Amino acid sequence: MAKNGVARTNPVTASATISIGLIGNPNTGKTSLFNALTGLRHKVANYPGVTVEKKTGTFALGDGRKAEITDLPGLYSLNPKSSDEKIAVDALHGRLPSVEPLQAVVVVVDAGNLARNLFLVSQVLELNLPVVLALNMMDEIEKRGLTIDVGVLSERLGLPVVPIVARRRVGIDSLKDRLNEVLGQSRIPRYTAVEQAGKDLLDIMLPLREHLARQENFPSETAAMAAAIHQISTRVQPAPWEREEAGHPHFGPNEEILEKCRALLEGREVDWQGLETTLRYNWIDQILTGVIGEEEDAKLSPTEMADKLLTHRLAGPLIFLFVFGLIFQSIFSWAEMPMDFIEGGVAWTGEQAGSLIPPGMLHDLVVDGIIAGVGSVLVFLPQILLLFFFLALLEDSGYLARSAFMMDRLMRGIGLSGRAVIPLLSSFACAIPGIMATRTIPNWRERLVTIMIAPLMSCSARLPVYALMIAAFIPQVTFLGIFSLSGFVLLGMYLLGTLGAVTVAFIAQKLRNRRHPRPLSTFIMELPPYRRPSLRWAGVQVLDRARIFITQAGQIILAMSIVLWALAYFPRAEQNGEKAVPQLGQSYAGQIGKAIEPVIEPLGFDWKMGVALVTSFAAREVAVSTMATMYNVEEGEGETVSLRQAMRNDRDPITGKPIYTPLVAVAVMVFFVFACQCMSTVAIVKRETNSWLWPVLMIIYMTSLAYLLAFITYQGGRLLGFE
Repeated sequence: MAKNGVARTNPVTASATISIGLIGNPNTGKTSLFNALTGLRHKVANYPGVTVEKKTGTFALGDGRKAEITDLPGLYSLNPKSSDEKIAVDALHGRLPSVEPLQAVVVVVDAGNLARNLFLVSQVLELNLPVVLALNMMDEIEKRGLTIDVGVLSERLGLPVVPIVARRRVGIDSLKDRLNEVLGQSRIPRYTAVEQAGKDLLDIMLPLREHLARQENFPSETAAMAAAIHQISTRVQPAPWEREEAGHPHFGPNEEILEKCRALLEGREVDWQGLETTLRYNWIDQILTGVIGEEEDAKLSPTEMADKLLTHRLAGPLIFLFVFGLIFQSIFSWAEMPMDFIEGGVAWTGEQAGSLIPPGMLHDLVVDGIIAGVGSVLVFLPQILLLFFFLALLEDSGYLARSAFMMDRLMRGIGLSGRAVIPLLSSFACAIPGIMATRTIPNWRERLVTIMIAPLMSCSARLPVYALMIAAFIPQVTFLGIFSLSGFVLLGMYLLGTLGAVTVAFIAQKLRNRRHPRPLSTFIMELPPYRRPSLRWAGVQVLDRARIFITQAGQIILAMSIVLWALAYFPRAEQNGEKAVPQLGQSYAGQIGKAIEPVIEPLGFDWKMGVALVTSFAAREVAVSTMATMYNVEEGEGETVSLRQAMRNDRDPITGKPIYTPLVAVAVMVFFVFACQCMSTVAIVKRETNSWLWPVLMIIYMTSLAYLLAFITYQGGRLLGFE
């Protein structure tokens, strides 16, 4: 065991890549700092064996050396309560084979919440790693009329403290310089939270400390003492993942030693149950004495004033709906010009390719299959990116966290804890990270219900379908000069999915509580201060999403477009001067669609939509490329028209009536709101639940719900006189 205060040796050669860990409480700006350091030079994967996201990136230190930084999952202490928190703790201890042993740690703290953030810092110091403290959000401190004596804080902690504003890249160069300094140190003098306990309670704690030291080579005596104090204070039984790990350092045959230590502490009138918390917060009080100053004209902070209105029980939800209503209005109005540009570009590309490639199978594959299929989805990329842009602005401003806080009240009303809020909000972007985020929910039943309802939240993959139907069939009606019917319909689809998730969760919890009543998990969430959002940070998020959409969804769309073209192209019909329509009808795609048509006809769908429903199981966006491919095959060598116009022009060959109407369009959107049409989501549910039962059940209940509600929408609309 190393002596207290002596750093681990971290030999670094001039050519070596330095491994750095980035850690901090949630909502301290850790991700903003990661982006400021790495820019777009990062990659996202999963830690081996789990679905916790692993984000790593590279940057150059002040002296030019290359450093690889790992953005570890956010946590409040080094006593893990979930699998993602355990990943962070194991990485700090060097127990993760997928992460190089850390040579330095950057701890990000919110300057406005120093007392609470320093709890984690007090534990990191005991690991005896080189540490730099990034004091983030210093601009918020100045706005509140507060001051922080950075020099005194650094001296008392025994480590460099760097004031930064990560969103604006303020202090980043200074942070790199301080990292250079700590990497060259051979000794790290520190005053830790458990040192006083080591002096006053050494005779009591020594047996347990030595017992734990025999199980693990702690980096210092202080670290071993901290483990002993923690075990005495709070942990009697190991967490589920620790039971599975033989020889875990914090748990062994030491119950007798524990009881003896607790009895001796009680004899000295020491509250052993709160020992660790008391020691650490006493240390924090000593560290912060005289560090934080308040100017004479300090007033109520803008955040506190804004929260009185924006998180109000009645006004808050109304403002939330108004904000998202404006977002959906903007998605249609602002995206119109770039969509028209992309649509024209796709048509021009198809014409140029058609003129260069001789007529034949290759010509049809490239023009009608690849360009038409992929291009039809790319047309809606501006709307998807606008949605992510606005969400990034709301997140960076601090408002999105408030919406989670407001939804917490709703969650408890339907039998879920507030821990379900973040996974469900994440599912608006994509259900996969939303489902993965349920790992933070300790109650298995709550987690399972959240997993099962997350796909009901309208993800970005549904947006091309919504946008196509709304643009093609919803009348362009404007209210009050700024609100359009299109925006209200889009908002309605998102609210419908949310209402469906809430209803399913309520029913599931009622059924569960009849048999297994159980208290809800506790939920603690840090509300960041309001601040002006960074356009640069939002732009980085949008570029990242565009890259993911093009590289991941684009591959699926390209593959499915080729497959669908082949199904629509073969077998070839005898033309004999006839139109190309029989070709599509007798093709494999036509045969599949007509086999499905009797089932979906009560919903108002024709056989082409049936084919789109089948292919969209690979990815929901594929429904749009499927329709584009089939209509391009059907149009043959005629004039190129947009998918929207082709669907408007489509007529029933017998009655001559339009196949698609506003009522059918709404029924299609309702079906897509509730249908489970994502192969990747099914796979991740199987992985998270370790059973095929739940993904199969999810497919059954979501498909049944989608069919029932689309049926009610279409048939009910007809009864009311709509066409």
